[in-house]
Amino acid sequence: MSIPTFKTILYATDQGKHMRPVFRHAISLAQHYQAKIIMLHVAEPIGNTGMAVLELYVPEMSEDFEHEELKSILGRMEQRLEKFYIEELGKDSDLVSDVTVVTGRPADEINKYAAAHDVDLIVMGTHTNDSFGASLLGSTARKLINMTDRPVLIVPVKS
Repeated sequence: MSIPTFKTILYATDQGKHMRPVFRHAISLAQHYQAKIIMLHVAEPIGNTGMAVLELYVPEMSEDFEHEELKSILGRMEQRLEKFYIEELGKDSDLVSDVTVVTGRPADEINKYAAAHDVDLIVMGTHTNDSFGASLLGSTARKLINMTDRPVLIVPVKS
């Protein structure tokens, strides 16, 4: 049995404002292992009810709404990445090879994406809440570790 190495790390982000410490872990591992990072955000689909409301009140927007929203999220992710590079690393970097946004159920889509891109490690944060105890995992993290065959590094994040 050989010691694991990581060449491709999937950083799954919910785009929360407290996710920078989680990304630091992904960066540290990528630097250590000379790995590439794929940044992934899974957006919940708007759903039938939401689309029906959009079509009723703003029919001209409904066709392209989800596509435009995903483009907007991707733009924000790329801006946050550039800001991180400047503030944390003091320079641009090529550690992140891809920034992607998909729609669906987060745990399912993270697992599918990890398998399709043969990632070696998934890094994600989980929100902890003192009222429930810090040992409880968030629902996406809990679902993912029960379905994936890949190692998952879960970093607790205070909300």
